[in-house]
Amino acid sequence: ERKARGCLLVSPALDVWGRGCRAMSRLGSVQQKVPCLFVTRVKEEPSAKRERQPFQVLATETITQKALDADVYNAIPTEKVDGTCCYVTAYKEQPYLWARLDRKPNKQAEKKFKRYLYSTENSKGFTWDIEEDFKPAPECWIPAKAIDHYNGKPFPDENGHIPGWVPVEKNSKQYCWHASVVDYESELGLVLKNHPEESGLLEISPVSLSDLSEQTLELIGTNINANPYGLGSKKHPVHLLVPHGAFQIKTPPALNHHDLLSWFNGCNEGKIEGIVWHCSNGYLIKLHRHHLGLTWPIVDPHLISQPVVVTFRGAKHDYNFESKTLFNYFLKLDGQRFSSLRDIVWDV
Repeated sequence: ERKARGCLLVSPALDVWGRGCRAMSRLGSVQQKVPCLFVTRVKEEPSAKRERQPFQVLATETITQKALDADVYNAIPTEKVDGTCCYVTAYKEQPYLWARLDRKPNKQAEKKFKRYLYSTENSKGFTWDIEEDFKPAPECWIPAKAIDHYNGKPFPDENGHIPGWVPVEKNSKQYCWHASVVDYESELGLVLKNHPEESGLLEISPVSLSDLSEQTLELIGTNINANPYGLGSKKHPVHLLVPHGAFQIKTPPALNHHDLLSWFNGCNEGKIEGIVWHCSNGYLIKLHRHHLGLTWPIVDPHLISQPVVVTFRGAKHDYNFESKTLFNYFLKLDGQRFSSLRDIVWDV
């Protein structure tokens, strides 16, 4: 067996859980790789998660010291939502959505790093030349907040990447799905979250980008990660932002391998990609279904088993959305309820 490498750390929590989950949650901001709950091992068989990866990274039954030091037993367990990570922070003197973009090694440096990773004689560590080994970043790229620095420069993580962000412009082609969930004129984001008053009900609503400032979120939808939640269609794609920590798990399992495996396999709430524990010191700890040898995506994930309401109170009078935008589409559905996110049909 090889030693499993790389798995995640984060920035400190920005706020406490809102009273009765009414406030927008600000449990933790994903600004670095998040570590697995368990010590992991590598099994020499094809990965169920990544094509052409000849090994699986699986959880042992031992909880990591990092998780124990973070008091994971008293952490808040939340659903790990399957999307792509985003960040809201200032750009051009207003709150902007930023897309995740990791700086990666050039081909020559990547070959050297892979030789190091798979070598049995790598106790001395690997030396990076930040100036020469990495592909150039866009001029507006910024490093993620919680990554290490060396001599004032951002330093690669265990996977040889430097996590960071780039701003999403309104008419961006590369990040068009990101752009579809923000309206910079109105400074709004299109957000999926729990309804503030009715338990078990989801809500799609516009949220001020300033209220999301310094939060990280997950972008989910039709053209993200093969659309595990079945949102929209090729003709009418639908994408939404989900703040990290938005969906707290109501009946979490005990923190041992057996109970976690049974929970993922045996109850509706366990039909999720994974769990992220938000610890009181701001650290995040995660467990993915793949760590337990379980498959993802699955046929009927928990997120689409819940009813959803569209709420655009005040927007009819206060905002003037462009006609062919998601905002204008959902504005027309204001007040309507659907039995599932999959039942929202674009009929205009």
